[in-house]
Amino acid sequence: MTSVASVLQVRRDSGTGALIGYLPAGFPTIDESVDAAVAIAENGVDVIELGLPYSDPVMDGPVIQQATQKALANGFRLKHGFDAVRAITAQVDVPILLMTYWNPVVQYGVDRFADDLAAAGGAGLITPDLIPDEAEPWLAASERTGLDRVFLAAPSSTNARLKQAVEKSRGFVYAVSTMGITGARTDVDSAAKSLVARLREVGAENACVGLGISTADQVREVLEYADGAIVGSALVKALATGGIDSVASVARELSRGTVAAN
Repeated sequence: MTSVASVLQVRRDSGTGALIGYLPAGFPTIDESVDAAVAIAENGVDVIELGLPYSDPVMDGPVIQQATQKALANGFRLKHGFDAVRAITAQVDVPILLMTYWNPVVQYGVDRFADDLAAAGGAGLITPDLIPDEAEPWLAASERTGLDRVFLAAPSSTNARLKQAVEKSRGFVYAVSTMGITGARTDVDSAAKSLVARLREVGAENACVGLGISTADQVREVLEYADGAIVGSALVKALATGGIDSVASVARELSRGTVAAN
């Protein structure tokens, strides 16, 4: 069982689910991004999704785009992502999944990327623009290194596509709660619940929901049917506006949604 799956199992056994927190590596600086990741891990986040800044972030909303563009402007390079993973895992025992678009991995070299991520202590990759039937090099590299591979499933996906995502994912399947880009919303799309149900029907053991989750109540709502709730923009905005103390406070508040009912 992978480290991510182990965390999800522990949370499920306790009668609730996991809080997965996204932050971009290198924002506002490399050191501050490490400190922020450590802070959210120490304040209730069970799994960290560490985003690699990229020049064409097609899935990201404005809050995350602005943060990643600032990181790139400040000199972020892909190797800094591995440095960040190594620095975070040296301080907290929380699995780290890198979230990356596929082109940087190809440019770096798929096998080299997998080796360097594993050596840094990373748990695996979330690849939003890579579909399983085009992922053979990554499937082979992750199999060799034991890294998790998280593919996305959308409400518009056919059952055949959902089954493929379930069969090829390891760790969990990322259920996109609504069609569109990332960003906090006042409610979580009802399509998320039916999508998770469809994923269960085709064999998903672990399904985590992301896009649009920004409050403890929304986390609690999602964890009634999913294994994890993924929060990004709310954490990134807190870091951008209030620094480490603010992002730690928001993580602590969000984690109230993971408390099991009595």
